[in-house]
Amino acid sequence: MIEHLNETPEARLKRMNMRSWRRGTKEMDMILGPYADAHLAGMDEARLVLFDRLLWENDQDLLPWVLGHVDGPPDYAVLLAEIGVFSRNRLLA
Repeated sequence: MIEHLNETPEARLKRMNMRSWRRGTKEMDMILGPYADAHLAGMDEARLVLFDRLLWENDQDLLPWVLGHVDGPPDYAVLLAEIGVFSRNRLLA
């Protein structure tokens, strides 16, 4: 993971939002992009750090974690569950 030491808060959110929408796979674009749009601005520092770390994970690992097919790393468990619920609710709406 690259440290963004001189990044303004606005630039950080913009970078994270862009990274959420421009993944390696369309499936993860459609999961993380809307989630970021809805939640990034309201995240506290700890959640921002965790979500930023998650954005560096490979899509091939992330998709089964979010779908609940495979357990993700314990550090991400709550965040992955939240993303999964958000995504399912969007699909059912």
